[in-house]
Amino acid sequence: MEEFKSAKESRVSITELMLPSHSNFGGKVHGGHILNLMDQIAFACASKHSQCYCVTASVNRVDFLHPVEVGELLTLKASINYTGRTSMVVGVRVESENITKGTKRHCNSSYFTMVAKDENGKSIPVPGLILETEQGIRRFARSKKRKEEAFIRDTQFESSHFKMADHLDSLSDENVQIHLK
Repeated sequence: MEEFKSAKESRVSITELMLPSHSNFGGKVHGGHILNLMDQIAFACASKHSQCYCVTASVNRVDFLHPVEVGELLTLKASINYTGRTSMVVGVRVESENITKGTKRHCNSSYFTMVAKDENGKSIPVPGLILETEQGIRRFARSKKRKEEAFIRDTQFESSHFKMADHLDSLSDENVQIHLK
């Protein structure tokens, strides 16, 4: 296994025609179908980088910016943004293209944390990432920051650390009623 690899070595993309079987009753492509494609390309990218079987550990924020219509081409692009010891953050960008009008739209971007596994299901080390551009450094730093913020958020709201009094004021303008028993 190589010690370090560049993001371009494992970059992958796929394009698929959106069919009626991919749609909901409103004629728009199911978000779940798009998520499935995103997970597949994240797997392909992470496996290519690590040269191992990989599993999805988490997905960070999926915002659907525009609906995808039946008959459009959907292009997904994936690249390694961050490498930890056994995990990788794969950035996935989704674009739709209306082939009759020639228009393209950015539908969503998301970040998949993938973990490399051996044949026994044990997490194993992955090659580090060679950062070659300012954009690569920005993506790596952003992923590192997201990881740190997720850790803080997760531990801050663990039941053993949670202090209700610290949060009651922040709920006063929310669509909620509090009836403690």
